[in-house]
Amino acid sequence: MFELFNKDERGQVGIGTLIVFIAMVLVAAIAAGVLVNTAGFLQATAEDAGQESVNKVTNRVDVINTHGTVGTNEDIANITMTVRLAAGSSSVDMNTTSIKYLSADNVQTLTNKTSGATDTDGDGTSTAFSLTNVADDDDSFGVLNSASDRYEVTIDTSAIESGSEDGEGLSTGEQVQLEITSRTGGTTQVILTMPQQLAGKSPGEPVKL
Repeated sequence: MFELFNKDERGQVGIGTLIVFIAMVLVAAIAAGVLVNTAGFLQATAEDAGQESVNKVTNRVDVINTHGTVGTNEDIANITMTVRLAAGSSSVDMNTTSIKYLSADNVQTLTNKTSGATDTDGDGTSTAFSLTNVADDDDSFGVLNSASDRYEVTIDTSAIESGSEDGEGLSTGEQVQLEITSRTGGTTQVILTMPQQLAGKSPGEPVKL
């Protein structure tokens, strides 16, 4: 009687199938491991990017008032801003904060040059702003870490504008744009227009901006 299947051959086919099955399992396991590692890396990257985005929105300052000081040429010789933490912001270190200054004739990036509680030397530069402690009781000068902290930021516009065609300082009606950027990227923009009338003002006299 003719036999349709050979027992030996069936055994060989079974071993071959088993080897293929094991190989498929190993490939699937390796692929799963790669996918898990990739998913973990993407999750960590997304969390970092999300935190950076939050910092750029929240870690910034608010400018609560501004004034200018009249110079000797009936112009604005310097600008002073009082800053505090923005709502929802964590601490902002003004020592590592930069200010981009943009006027009709000049653009400059300013950094803090003050090392003590006040601007002791009083002279400004064209590449730095000075910082004065208004309300901050801890020992971390320049760090806004409480809603009650206040600092004055002073920009010497005479030093920055001294090379412009119309002389030193900012003249009446001129506009300046300031971008205050913290170390983590949070930015506050301030646009100031100089008063229309400065004639008769005494040098050193403060005027509202």
